[in-house]
Amino acid sequence: MRAKTQSPFNLKLLLLGIILSFFLLFMLRSRLISTVNPSNSRNVMKTTDCSSPCNKIPPSLAQTLIHYTTSTITPQQTLKEISVTSRVLEKKSPCNFLIFGLGHDSLMWHSLNYGGRTIFLEEDEAWIEQMKRRFPMLESYHVTYDSKVNQANDLIEVGKGPECIAISDPKYSMCQLALKSLPSQVYEIKWDLIMVDAPTGYHEEAPGRMTAIYTAGMMARNREAGETDVFVHDVNRVVEDKYSKEFLCEGYMKKQEGRLRHFTIPSHRNNLNKPFCP
Repeated sequence: MRAKTQSPFNLKLLLLGIILSFFLLFMLRSRLISTVNPSNSRNVMKTTDCSSPCNKIPPSLAQTLIHYTTSTITPQQTLKEISVTSRVLEKKSPCNFLIFGLGHDSLMWHSLNYGGRTIFLEEDEAWIEQMKRRFPMLESYHVTYDSKVNQANDLIEVGKGPECIAISDPKYSMCQLALKSLPSQVYEIKWDLIMVDAPTGYHEEAPGRMTAIYTAGMMARNREAGETDVFVHDVNRVVEDKYSKEFLCEGYMKKQEGRLRHFTIPSHRNNLNKPFCP
């Protein structure tokens, strides 16, 4: 999530525009709530009262605006790719957002989900510590992966077995592809959005995103009710392409923009006879 850069000027404008739009919506909602509450009527009239917390930009959003305005490093996703996820966030936030990967775009996703919970899962402990020093508000956890990209062909066949298509909590799954050692809260939270943009997957000895994609799909299917929006980046690569089609299902795919695919996966938990893929 942090190695590449894309169109710094245009992408920076997009980031600022998206974050400002969310901020304006937040401020508008706050003012509407104050307007309908008689006890706040006096505060509504005091437009120049700088001591009122509801009239100030939240510190985390202020830091985000300053960071992306002054930074020379931009996220690896393109303007159009970021827009796909931001439109879903605009409808669902504040919500629960799980992201495989901690990168230069993490502060943006955290801010766009203002008021919700955003958790990042990262393979590089040193990078986590570096990001924590710069942005302590980001909630991130270290994750280890046992797989390698050169095992992808064998693992995709394993994933077609009965233990892998059975709907269950990934933590207790018998499937080799299921990630079973994630932080406990990752299994306990009902995720509204999941993005797979890690771990490293661009060389044969890298862990690859096979288990992350499979686990994201099973988390979505295992939720009690509703649906989960799942995003996979770098689908121009073989593993991301094949695994997203196999375990998130082409029938659940809503959109592909550049290297990003968006899937909407419904709960299977109350209908165990529902086909793994439609």
